Amino acid sequence: MTPELAIDILKNMIFQAVILAMPLLITALCIGLLVSLFQAVTSISEHTLTFVPKAIGVIAVLIILLPWFVRTLIDYTTAIIEKMPDMLR
Repeated sequence: MTPELAIDILKNMIFQAVILAMPLLITALCIGLLVSLFQAVTSISEHTLTFVPKAIGVIAVLIILLPWFVRTLIDYTTAIIEKMPDMLR
């Protein structure tokens, strides 16, 4: 395996991880901002209030995007398996 191939594989792995994590992180960020805005407007200072809406939102997005997650992971795994002969040279 050449260093260029190893770097390419690691780069693709990190890129796939970022792509898969991004919808969940954006959902948590948006819900956190909305709950914080609601807390600021109503003067509620309960720190645990943000956890439940974030958890529900992230789980909902995960369920909705699960087919896309699986398809993306299968495509990535297939690409890695197809590159294995090149890795062994």
